[in-house]
Amino acid sequence: MPFTRITLRTGKSPAFLQAVADSLDRALVESFEVPETDRFVAIQQLQPEELIFDRHYRGGPRSDDFMIFHITTGRTRTTETRARFFQHLVERLAEAPGVRPEDVMIILANSTFEDWSFAFGVQGATPVDQ
Repeated sequence: MPFTRITLRTGKSPAFLQAVADSLDRALVESFEVPETDRFVAIQQLQPEELIFDRHYRGGPRSDDFMIFHITTGRTRTTETRARFFQHLVERLAEAPGVRPEDVMIILANSTFEDWSFAFGVQGATPVDQ
């Protein structure tokens, strides 16, 4: 169950943000072994002075449309699976809403199932799962 925080500059339309979330969801389902209904995303829009980034570090040139996908996942994927996901995500974003691949930074952070409480303050599961 990945949780993704997407950070970008403010000013994008609701339709643009929905297309970003939809592209992320499709890439997760198609190449990261995530179930269809497993969708948890928070979009954070910052003022230009609040999102500071190097326009050329390990990529670029990055534009003002630069966005960061910080994905926390409860399971480690293989190197091949991660690489496939990275590629699928930038391809999907290029299709809709039209984000350039050089403007996409992806960070994966792994944790264990026990690091999560999905509801009710219960570690790793809800009472229904137990």
